[in-house]
Amino acid sequence: MKKAVVLFVLFISVFVSCKRELTSSAYFLLPEEGSRVKKGSEITLKLSGDAGSFDSVQYLLDTTYVGSKLDTSSLKVSSQSLALGIRTVTARVYNGENVKETTTNIVVLPEKDPTRYTYEVVNTFPHDPSAYTQGLEYQDGIFYESDGGYASEGDIGGSSLRKVDPASGKVLKNLDMPDNVFAEGLTLVGDKLIQLTWENRIGFVYNKDSFEKLAEFPYQESQQGWGLCFDGNKIYKSDGTNRIYTLNKDSYVEEGYIQVYDQNGPLDSLNELEWIDGQIYANVYQYDRIVRIDPSTGAVTADINMTGLLPAKDRSEDTDVLNGIAWDAKGKRLFVTGKKWNTMFEIRLKEVQ
Repeated sequence: MKKAVVLFVLFISVFVSCKRELTSSAYFLLPEEGSRVKKGSEITLKLSGDAGSFDSVQYLLDTTYVGSKLDTSSLKVSSQSLALGIRTVTARVYNGENVKETTTNIVVLPEKDPTRYTYEVVNTFPHDPSAYTQGLEYQDGIFYESDGGYASEGDIGGSSLRKVDPASGKVLKNLDMPDNVFAEGLTLVGDKLIQLTWENRIGFVYNKDSFEKLAEFPYQESQQGWGLCFDGNKIYKSDGTNRIYTLNKDSYVEEGYIQVYDQNGPLDSLNELEWIDGQIYANVYQYDRIVRIDPSTGAVTADINMTGLLPAKDRSEDTDVLNGIAWDAKGKRLFVTGKKWNTMFEIRLKEVQ
């Protein structure tokens, strides 16, 4: 029902700005604008210009000085210190007392390609096929589930917050949302459940046991609510772009973000999130794909192919996409499901050799 907020067009047309030739005699030959560079690799910086048209040139990566030249010969520098994403390369050209700049830019990608995984099914459990799964958590033998939908658009019951028995799939406790609320991601923070909304730009805080609503909080820079997870210190929130925002666990204020990149560029449509052993796992909306993300860099470190998980015999015209990841931290069990799927799967990941 929702559409991903795709940044690729902005990535090309806005951030990758046209080359600024501010001098008549010097401009960048290398690197070419938009060049893709793996983090840690060497970058060659080279200007083109007329002999004697300037005295010296200083080079900067973003705002950090990396070296100087007295001519247009190339300078090689490392990209190791650069964050992933679009980075600006600047040349400050000196001619007597005059200083002018010319710029280009590069796209820094993860140093290593992601490890490839597939899966094997360990166990299956019933799952309510009316649940449009948006967020999923497991703790102490219980699933907590955020079920999305607008009642006004015919979704059965609209959105809800649920406590579910894993063995039977029975809904043990249910809290219906107002008709104008489309529920999204969910995470546990101590004895509280934090739930997002899609387009309402607010989140809800509930008591985990009673489902009593304790608070609401507004979004700040992020435009939508998609997925949530918690690392024990801070909350991570996706919004459909390639950004994952970090939120204060007490005030729910956005304090920063990481940008997620794989070997091909920015990866958007990051949906349901789960924190597992120091890494973020994310569903990629509308794909049978889960990725593992390094929270310190935004690099995709693993790519998990989930094709064929739900058998064709269990699909109906209402069955939607893969979404929902839950981790049993004590039992080291990984659960996944999908929107309006009739099955919850316990799986084990298998590295592709």
